[in-house]
Amino acid sequence: MAVELDHLFICTSGGAPEVDQLIAFGLTEGQPNTHPGQGTACRRFFFRNAYLEFLWVRDAEEAQSEPAAALGLWQRCLYRQTDSSPFGLGLRPPAAKGHVELPFEAWPYCPSWLPTPLRIDVAESATRTAEPLLFYASFFARPDSYPVERRQPLVHAAGFGEITGLMITLPNVTSRSESRAGVGRAGVAEFVVGGSHLAEVTFDEGRQGEAYDFRPGLPLLFRW
Repeated sequence: MAVELDHLFICTSGGAPEVDQLIAFGLTEGQPNTHPGQGTACRRFFFRNAYLEFLWVRDAEEAQSEPAAALGLWQRCLYRQTDSSPFGLGLRPPAAKGHVELPFEAWPYCPSWLPTPLRIDVAESATRTAEPLLFYASFFARPDSYPVERRQPLVHAAGFGEITGLMITLPNVTSRSESRAGVGRAGVAEFVVGGSHLAEVTFDEGRQGEAYDFRPGLPLLFRW
């Protein structure tokens, strides 16, 4: 069975003040989160089928220690200096139960913040930080299916309901990645080569034909 997009993360500066412009735009912020042992924290915005996560390093030593170091999050959060990709794509199984064929070769990531026996399957391309971090977890689920204790705000003044498209621009990639190609074939995201890092997120099939660019603060563009 095919995988689905669970969330997109974008690396930011500490505390992610850049995302205040999303609130001004008309999005309702959900609960923030921290990742003990991984050295990161985040702010999040939830939609019915997926969410946007804005990630920063809160503890440089943790972020550069194993197993977190293998994710390259330290370099990714310094993407303006390191030319690393500031993006990560979290994938999940579809709502219908059944065997899921991962679109990439993966290794198990078991951080201290994740209860045993849960794990995250990280694409082998993670060490190539010039491209997005790709990962999958069988326990990820649609935000509109969260249990009551984890429920997040899904109503936005901007009127957005679901994320229905994602295109990632890669400025520093010259070789083909099997992991990236597999995610593309699965229909999760489109990857293109361009002049600068950019995530173009489409909401509700882009029916209104509108767009808003959050650069230079964030490498992010909305279409709806």
